[in-house]
Amino acid sequence: MKRLTLLFLFAVLVALGVAVIMADEPGYVLFSYNSFRYESSFWGFLALVVAAVIALYLLRLALSALGVSGRVINPWSRHNKQRRVAQAAHRGQLELAEGDWPSALKHLKTAAESDAHPLTHYLGAARAANEMGQYQESDALLQKAREREPHADVAIGLTQAQLQIHRMQYTEALASLAPLHAKHPKHPYVLSLMQRLYVTLRDWPALISLLPELRKQRVLSEAELSDLERRAWLASLDEVTPIGDEAPTQAITRQWQQVPSALKSDVEVAQAYAARLHELNREDDAEEVLRAAIKRNYDDRLVRLYGHIKSRDPGKQLQLAEGWLRTHPNDPVLLLTLGRLCQINQLWGKARDYLEASLSAQRTPEACGELARLLAHLGETDRSNQLLLESTGNRLATPALRA
Repeated sequence: MKRLTLLFLFAVLVALGVAVIMADEPGYVLFSYNSFRYESSFWGFLALVVAAVIALYLLRLALSALGVSGRVINPWSRHNKQRRVAQAAHRGQLELAEGDWPSALKHLKTAAESDAHPLTHYLGAARAANEMGQYQESDALLQKAREREPHADVAIGLTQAQLQIHRMQYTEALASLAPLHAKHPKHPYVLSLMQRLYVTLRDWPALISLLPELRKQRVLSEAELSDLERRAWLASLDEVTPIGDEAPTQAITRQWQQVPSALKSDVEVAQAYAARLHELNREDDAEEVLRAAIKRNYDDRLVRLYGHIKSRDPGKQLQLAEGWLRTHPNDPVLLLTLGRLCQINQLWGKARDYLEASLSAQRTPEACGELARLLAHLGETDRSNQLLLESTGNRLATPALRA
């Protein structure tokens, strides 16, 4: 309060001083141009200038107020246009999330046509059109996105590939990813989509070629990558086809030579290779592969397949397998294999003993069927028929009836 009083007194003193000066010396101002003539005291001219400045300031405020109101009221103003675009984009994204494809397509197209940065609107609209089955419209929207924002080639290309995968257009999706991979060979998601497509298309050679980059960029965990690598090589061995005049046996040998050394000792991979050799009647080669694999890693799958191999020296084969009994004396699979090898060597009594021992260790349909066939050969039809029924599950499902 005291401060306001002092300011008021100071203003009064200044006004009195100015009044004294104006009364003592009014001054004189003259403007003359052709017929125009303006005369005034200096203080009157000064008051006129101050009044003009105040008038201009008030006019500016008025025009500013009119501009703001006009921006709000005028439906075609820049402000309202931006507001409509923002509203259309918001509604479109919401409808896209809710699965309202027609409305989402309409609003996102509206937003894309007017927005300076339309990429996300075009991508959302393309997805909505794709969900409606309007594939040409979807592709056209992506093309517009490329034209408006050519620097966003990765985002647009990935979206197109994803939409093509959704349509089950797997070859076309790979074609969309090819230029992205060439331009961005280390892009993790590009690599991820490519490996998924190769698996879907069963293009094992292409997947095998991609494996080093998948590992280098850590697209998958080590466990997932190892499983994928095993799966790819297993399928490649199973589905390998001859090239040109190449014989089937040459094709499978060529493919095996390309398998990484670490995988050659894998049980499943070795089993797959030996099984193909067996199918192609390369029994000695199959026996050699299985013998080496079992020596590295004794496994029932390998032992079971070994019992189906008919090498040129079945006696030596049987002798080798019987040596495994020292470390696996009650292994039902090994006993079954020995029973089969004894039959190949026409050792019927010994074969029967091994098969009976296998059944005692584990009563399986496979062992029942094998013994049933042997007994039929030996003329014991009653028990053979009984075991055949058991091998089909009729008796295994109801063990109490045997008592």
